[in-house]
Amino acid sequence: MKNNNELIVVDKEMLAARDTIRKSITKKHEKVSKIKTPKPFIKKKNGMDYVEIGYMRKIADDHFPGWSWTIQKTEVLGSEAYVVHGRLKWYDEGIWREGDMVAAHRIQKLRGTNDFVDIGNDIKASNTDCMKKALQMFMNIADDVYRNQVEDLTLTDEQKNDILVIASEIGEDKMTQIHNLIKDQAINNANYNSSKLKLKRELEKHNDKSK
Repeated sequence: MKNNNELIVVDKEMLAARDTIRKSITKKHEKVSKIKTPKPFIKKKNGMDYVEIGYMRKIADDHFPGWSWTIQKTEVLGSEAYVVHGRLKWYDEGIWREGDMVAAHRIQKLRGTNDFVDIGNDIKASNTDCMKKALQMFMNIADDVYRNQVEDLTLTDEQKNDILVIASEIGEDKMTQIHNLIKDQAINNANYNSSKLKLKRELEKHNDKSK
C-alpha cells in the first residue's frame, strides 16, 4: 500500500523542460490556428463551409511532419451509414501525441430504391471525414472556417497605457485597481471600449467634485 506521507522528489529540470515543451506546443497551435484558409480551398455543402482534405494534409505536412493516420475500426450501420474510428499520431514539439476520432458517412442510394450509388466512394468519404475532423480538432487546422479559434483577449501595450493614464488621473488607488483587473483579464479586448468609457465617466464625476 502506498504511504500517503511518502515524500516525492521532483526533478526541477524535468519540470522546467516539460513547461518549455508545453509552452512551445501552445505557441505552435496558436500559430496554426491563425492561418487563414485560402478561398479556393473552401467549399460549400448544404449551406455549410468545409475545407478540402488536400489543403489540410498540406498544412499538417508543413507544421507536423511525420504525422500518420490509422483506421482502428469500421462499422456498417445497416444500409444507412458507414462508420470509421481513426487515430491521428503526430510529433508535437519534441513529443509524440495521439488522438482518436469517429465519423459516420451516410450511404447514398438511388432514389426510390435500396440500390447503392457508389459504396466505395461512401467508404472513402467516411474515412476522409474522420481524418479531417481529427486534423482540425487536434492540430487546429482551418480553425477560421470551422470557427474554433479562441479570441485573443490580451490588451495591447497601447491600450493598457491609455486606460491606466485615465485611471491615474482619478487616483493611485484606482490605477492599482485597473492594473489588477488588466492583469486578471477582467478588462480585456472584448470589453475594453466599454471599460474605458465607464472610466472616463468616472473621471468626469471625480473632476466635478474636485471643483
